[in-house]
Amino acid sequence: ARRLFAANSPAIGKKSNAADRPDVARPPAAGGYAGRPYGLDSRWTPRQNHAMTIFSSSRLCARFGLSTPIVLAPMALASGGALASACARAGALGLVGGGYGDLAWTQREYTLALQASHTNRIGCGFITWKLDEDASALDWVLDHAPEHRPRAVMLSFGDARRYAARIAASGAALICQIQRMEQAPQALEAGATAIVAQGAEAGGHGMNALNGRATMTFVPELADWLAAHSPDTLLLAAGGIADGRTLAAAMVLGADGALVGSRLWATAESLAPQGAKELALRTDGDGTARSEVFDILRRKNWPAPYDFRAIRNPLHRAWEERIEELRSDPAAAREVYDAGVLAGDYTSAHATAGEAVGLVHDCAGAADVVRAMGEGALAALGNPRLQH
Repeated sequence: ARRLFAANSPAIGKKSNAADRPDVARPPAAGGYAGRPYGLDSRWTPRQNHAMTIFSSSRLCARFGLSTPIVLAPMALASGGALASACARAGALGLVGGGYGDLAWTQREYTLALQASHTNRIGCGFITWKLDEDASALDWVLDHAPEHRPRAVMLSFGDARRYAARIAASGAALICQIQRMEQAPQALEAGATAIVAQGAEAGGHGMNALNGRATMTFVPELADWLAAHSPDTLLLAAGGIADGRTLAAAMVLGADGALVGSRLWATAESLAPQGAKELALRTDGDGTARSEVFDILRRKNWPAPYDFRAIRNPLHRAWEERIEELRSDPAAAREVYDAGVLAGDYTSAHATAGEAVGLVHDCAGAADVVRAMGEGALAALGNPRLQH
């Protein structure tokens, strides 16, 4: 049965922190986040003790040896080896962002991530339609000695079936990310161990506004469908999940855990530019937009119906209602964008973030973020009232 619970999170940054409030019950600070499951504690109520064991009984945690039901989103050029290894050590599944399949980048960052190979929580993710052009980075990752092969490979934005056999032969679990119900049967045909239901709130690439789904409705609908058609397949929620409340909400909706992007993008270990992270800290959830603008400016030939969510800066606003004009003659705008990237000027350079950016208040270490999200969920489970 899928684990259902409600929770909230202690804030990590500038807003009020539930840890400082005596009316919010919190689990013990030690245990449960270094691979040690919580046990029963005579000082806690039955409800609180139930909260302590919910993660250790999570299907996602059991399948991958996690202590918190979080998977690092394999964000291209941001989820590098340091971020993946930090998440793995903290009890999450750390996926290196192989993204566009750059072999040299993948070799460097996956090798760095293997510093945490002893956790058996390191994996990698790729953009499927780019693998159709060049799968050398995937082949390199899968060709490691068994102890260094990825625990999981995540494929997004394309047909994973042509890569399923070689991933399975390596012993890695296949995670498929989808954006619509109609894509679910194909993911099952590929033999997915887990399916990610990505809502349009997510940062970076996802389904466009005409076709995208909201996490709030997509996750429970897909949970019901999987329960009827493939009950052993795990379900992860993605899009808008950035604290304990939203992690818990995803699981209330029927997910086994969450794929976390924007919150872990804004961490000390993330390879995202510091200026982009600082802009994210000044931006609320109203301040992002999904469009083709930055894909055109970056010369990324993404297929329909996918586009890109980022912070809605002045350059984006200048072109967001003139997409066809930009597509037909992008040279001048690209010059402005390229200059912004070189100068670190985020009035023109892009900063990748989803609608959850409004829940991001600092660039803490990844381990602290994973720990705070888990503790926030467990704290609320032990408290009959949900507190902000």
